[in-house]
Amino acid sequence: MARLSPYFSYKHDDNGNAYLEVYLRGNALLRMAATNKGTAFNERERLELGLEGMLPPQVCGLKQQVARLYRGYCRQPDDISKYQYLRGMQERSEVRFYAMLQEHLQEMMPIVYTPTVGKAVQQYSDLYQAPRGITVSPANIDHIDQILADYPLYNVRMIVATDASAILGIGDQGHGGLAICIGKLALYTAGAGVSPFHTMPVNIDVGTDRTELLEDPDYLGVHQPRLRGDAYFELLDRFVDAVKRRWPKATIQWEDFAKDVAFKVLARYKDRISSFNDDIQGTGAVTLSGLIAACKLKGESLAKQRIVVVGAGAGGVGVAKSIQDGLVHEGLTREQARRQMFVMDAHGLVVDGVSSQEYQLPVSQFADTYAGWTIAGEVPSLMEVIDQAKPTILLGLTGVSGLFSEPIVKHMARNAERPIIFPLSNPTSNCEAIPQDLVAWTEGKAIIATGSPFDDVEYEGKRHPVGQGNNAFVFPGIGFAAILGRCHRISDAMIIESAFALAEYTERHYQSRELIFPPINDLREVSMTVAARVLAVALRDGSAGRSDLDPDDLAGLSEYVRSRVWEPQYLPYVLAENAL
Repeated sequence: MARLSPYFSYKHDDNGNAYLEVYLRGNALLRMAATNKGTAFNERERLELGLEGMLPPQVCGLKQQVARLYRGYCRQPDDISKYQYLRGMQERSEVRFYAMLQEHLQEMMPIVYTPTVGKAVQQYSDLYQAPRGITVSPANIDHIDQILADYPLYNVRMIVATDASAILGIGDQGHGGLAICIGKLALYTAGAGVSPFHTMPVNIDVGTDRTELLEDPDYLGVHQPRLRGDAYFELLDRFVDAVKRRWPKATIQWEDFAKDVAFKVLARYKDRISSFNDDIQGTGAVTLSGLIAACKLKGESLAKQRIVVVGAGAGGVGVAKSIQDGLVHEGLTREQARRQMFVMDAHGLVVDGVSSQEYQLPVSQFADTYAGWTIAGEVPSLMEVIDQAKPTILLGLTGVSGLFSEPIVKHMARNAERPIIFPLSNPTSNCEAIPQDLVAWTEGKAIIATGSPFDDVEYEGKRHPVGQGNNAFVFPGIGFAAILGRCHRISDAMIIESAFALAEYTERHYQSRELIFPPINDLREVSMTVAARVLAVALRDGSAGRSDLDPDDLAGLSEYVRSRVWEPQYLPYVLAENAL
């Protein structure tokens, strides 16, 4: 028996058929998202579970329910209304929600995730309807063990936690950041098959520095300036320690932490509990994968490229570190890899001995690299780097809309026959350039990927694919591998392996179509590939806590991964003898 909750257990009968044993009856079953089958309760269940007369007479299967709900979704007038419709579905029935999300993933992913989730975060207090997950704050941290004990799921294995200090490109959003965690966990389930009954979204609400929130009487979060310094990390320490006590096999994904703390949080806890930062490591892995695929389209190696990364926050430095690791994997020394990559912040090139940010130092440039350049200031500007370093790759992680102007892009086009340009900032309104302009300014030569979804571009009679460098291609697989491997840490090797697994999947299935990322509809297959490959590395490098799986049997690991996937389907219900 697997007791999932105080309210239900997952069981098998004598013939091996799965069913759900429930400890509630009547209206309580219909009010819980985990147990509500709605009109799909059959006649036997309605009688035995005290539901007779509470539902319309017609018994409808899941497929019929989803078709009806999808028609309702299509009637919604705008994206935020569609978001609310889906969130309402999720709070009424987990199974129906995930059945519909999986069936229409490409259409709905921009609603449950970027870009629409950014609007939902900003309007969180106004849109709020139902509780989900937990909030940890200075006001309740003394009761953290009781909070986790009262959470209505017994075996949490995947946690997405944010302090909402740097949400997408829209900054400090306080309590609204919880919407990001809910959206990410939806993709863990839809993308990798992680059971929603083993997940928990967490908002670490340590206040906000956004004045309009603090002055809004309807704002639902903590009405105080952000907690910082030792007090902040003391709160995080107590949260992490409590999670380890309650769920020692859980993995935490740190989400949307500001750059001044993101690297500190990752370093502080990566060997203390199975955890990773998606903005630093997930973004880095996805971008590295896209660059590998783009270079293969050009018939060149990544090691031959010169790379500019614009944006030196958590995402930009995370991307730069991953690319550096990829260059070293291709045979360069660490110093050579640093000299071929130019990381830019708001002040210009990040330079060793000039930058005061410790987390930037591993990807900073050596001053003698540009000793012979003509520059106007203390360090080279973006245009000066493009003119004199002759980069072949330009990546944007700044959140500054339109930063990649026509002059910058045209100068890039002089440096390579097919320049690789990835404006990766989310949401769409913060993108450094739109694909239509990039194609036109490079006369159709650029290889393009963006962070948010864009349509392919038609130019002079040819269709130019626009890849979406979406972290969802790696983080569900990484997390699922950590769960299945019972990992006590997530190593750098596991993260980099996710990039190579994604790149090889794309090459195998889509290189002939000149795609550098797969379609979103392939997310489940991609996640299975990533999970198996990452699990193999975890078993090999000692990050996993089990010895019954063979890291050299990739086919066997792939089969095992697929066997552990949760699917949205209704199980028969049986009332427990001690039901309320």
